[in-house]
Amino acid sequence: MKLFQRILVATDLTPASKSAIGEALTLAKENGAELMIAHVCEKPNVTQAAAIAPQVFDEWTANLKQAAQDRLRPFVDEARGEGVHAAALVLFGTPYEAIVEAAQSNNADLVVLGTHGRKGVSRFFLGSVASRVISTAPCPVMTVRAA
Repeated sequence: MKLFQRILVATDLTPASKSAIGEALTLAKENGAELMIAHVCEKPNVTQAAAIAPQVFDEWTANLKQAAQDRLRPFVDEARGEGVHAAALVLFGTPYEAIVEAAQSNNADLVVLGTHGRKGVSRFFLGSVASRVISTAPCPVMTVRAA
């Protein structure tokens, strides 16, 4: 029996998330699961958006999406090369909310996230995407510490 059928791994495209992608790929291979590799782009803030024309904002958003897809492509290609059905997901919004929404809308059985391992004051001020996803996700969440 397969434990997982659809795995969503979220990456911030930093070295900290490489371990999470590797772990998610291993789990996807072992379970014959589909792997969704997601990245969240934060849209410009309201002040920035109000200062530019709507078509410029749309172009800006399209460029952000294309750049993220280009950076996700090597991960998708690697997974496909290992026989895993994989797809890139470029999301927009607040990272933890977008990840949870993507897990819900894509019927993910598992969310895999990398953690930076921040502690103390920096964690307090920066918050933790992982802790927020863990507390709101519709499925189990696996965190993988950066190597």
